Amino acid sequence: MDKQERREFTRTIRRQQLKEIVPLADSTIFGMEQRGEFPRRFALSPRCVVWDLSEVEEWLASRRTRPIERGQQVDVRHRRIRPVKDSDQVPS
Repeated sequence: MDKQERREFTRTIRRQQLKEIVPLADSTIFGMEQRGEFPRRFALSPRCVVWDLSEVEEWLASRRTRPIERGQQVDVRHRRIRPVKDSDQVPS
């Protein structure tokens, strides 16, 4: 095989391998794909979907360099259901 006939193969990963690399829930990954925030899956057959490993690795590298805004911390003392009492209010 000479150099012109060589093709570069794309390494793909299935769902279980993706979950080992990216520890997010399936629903989170699906939502991020729909919003364009995560690499899109593609179907190899009607029952087999895969992700391009290089795209997933690039996404991980971009997440390392870009800070993520965290949500507001909820004060659990103000919950309507099962509020947490202050330690000074607990009877001895």
